[in-house]
Amino acid sequence: MKSNNIRTGIIALGFISAMFLMNSCGSSEAKTEEKTTPEAHGIETFSLEKSMVSSSIQIPGELIAKQHVDLYAKVNSFVRKMNVDVGSEVKEGQLLVSLDAPEISSQLAGASSRLKSQEALYIASKANYDRLFQTSQTPGTISPNDLDQAAARKNADLAQLEAAKASYKEIADTKNYLEIRAPFSGIITARNISSGAYVGPSGKGSEFPLFTLQEQKRLRLIVSIPEVYTSYLNDKSEVKFTVKALPSEEFKANIKRLAGALDTRLRSERIEMDIDNSRKKLLPGMIAEVKVNLPATDSTFFVPKAAVANTPERIFVIRVTQDGKAEWIDVKKGRETDGKIEIFGDLKPGDKLVKIASEEVRNGDPVKLIIHK
Repeated sequence: MKSNNIRTGIIALGFISAMFLMNSCGSSEAKTEEKTTPEAHGIETFSLEKSMVSSSIQIPGELIAKQHVDLYAKVNSFVRKMNVDVGSEVKEGQLLVSLDAPEISSQLAGASSRLKSQEALYIASKANYDRLFQTSQTPGTISPNDLDQAAARKNADLAQLEAAKASYKEIADTKNYLEIRAPFSGIITARNISSGAYVGPSGKGSEFPLFTLQEQKRLRLIVSIPEVYTSYLNDKSEVKFTVKALPSEEFKANIKRLAGALDTRLRSERIEMDIDNSRKKLLPGMIAEVKVNLPATDSTFFVPKAAVANTPERIFVIRVTQDGKAEWIDVKKGRETDGKIEIFGDLKPGDKLVKIASEEVRNGDPVKLIIHK
């Protein structure tokens, strides 16, 4: 019985030893496989060259009236008669609305009476002075003091007459403000009054303007160009644009005015184009999709967009050095056109750049180039 137990123990010990040897062999093979490095993938490159490339950008713009004005009453008054309404086409100087202010008429009548009275006083004092002056030509007939007093009276009456004229003119000019006329030819696009309404200057009688007048035969196209593109603009550049109301029709215009400074909020430069709208196809307030040409001014580097890597920390391309290693080169981006992007950095013609840049190709990694036969 004891002999059988010993034999069983020996067999179990042999079995455990065999299992240990098998596990050790398997672990050794796994470690060998882990130490085996897969063959590096080849990287496609291209040679960097300078070129003069003209490009363009698509950017929204706004059409506004060439001239636009909100018309308010100059004096507090009541609307007596309206001669136009929304959509009315008016000529420069045309009477739009007549207002009524009874107190101004009364003031004008009083000023007219004072003017006539002062004219009569001046005529009398002048006649008196002229008579005394003629008489004084005979020695001893008129004392110098009497002549001086007559001259002083005449001059005082003349001054009062001039003051009366000025007062009358001021009130007459105020009454002229009771007729609102068109400052230029255009179309009435808004009306905020009715007959009998009380109106006055902005904030002192009228919250809204009486009328809004716009010149629509000529429009302005307003576009804000981002800072990065401003150096390519000039006052002869041509733009093309479309509007949603006429998607199949393309309009053309030339840049007429450059702001010459950047908007501090948008960091962009405002440009303006004059648009002939004599056919009235376009309306103020329309949003236009504008294509602005950016002509080339110098030879620069353009690369495929995929060759530029963007990370939260940097923008870079990957250059392959002469000893076959990857080198990250920081760049700044410029214009974009036809799937390519303009870059600026420590680069020179003939440099070999990785065609598809990414962070997977680390700075300093060896690079195996793909050679196309």
